[in-house]
Amino acid sequence: MVKAMYAARESWNDDFGGAQFSLGRAFYTHFETGQSNAYFKGAKESDAIVERALPGMQSWMRELCAAMTGGHVRQRQGWCGAGVHVFPARGEVAKKGGVKHFDVEGLNERHMATMRPALSIVVMLQTPVRGGGLALWDARYHGEEHATRADARTKHELLTYEVGDAMAMDSYRLHQIQPFTGTKDRISITLHAAEVDRGVWETWF
Repeated sequence: MVKAMYAARESWNDDFGGAQFSLGRAFYTHFETGQSNAYFKGAKESDAIVERALPGMQSWMRELCAAMTGGHVRQRQGWCGAGVHVFPARGEVAKKGGVKHFDVEGLNERHMATMRPALSIVVMLQTPVRGGGLALWDARYHGEEHATRADARTKHELLTYEVGDAMAMDSYRLHQIQPFTGTKDRISITLHAAEVDRGVWETWF
């Protein structure tokens, strides 16, 4: 899959001026840069590109979500399916780590107001030489998009990955990709999921 990713490099999306790349359109990068319309307009094309590069990956990720939740899983209508994030070696995230954040982009206001279940699922395709784990804080989304100083002072744990590991976390949990070193990019599949009815989950990237 990593070889296929590099072979499809011409189809990668350049996000935040090269700070990260993706195969498939990621909603949060479009939302944060005022390009939500382009995301929805290009959703079908985006899924076709991902399917050509990584056949069956998107359906496999939905099956993984179903196994993790025990529910019925479907792709969110009009949204992109699972995609792949690439954080370049020696890039901005490698040097400084990612932004501390919650994965609430894509959740509607009612869903967030009632804190209905939502998950972020990550499968690691390539780990950096050193570092690049995920820090998880004992702080959950509380109506503010950005983490507060009090949030950042709560207890946190560091999750480390091996290639092929799959992780599901509460999308309301404060988290951050840690800095990393070496010549290998950090590459992972991501799928977001929200329970829209009892036992029914919708997914997107």
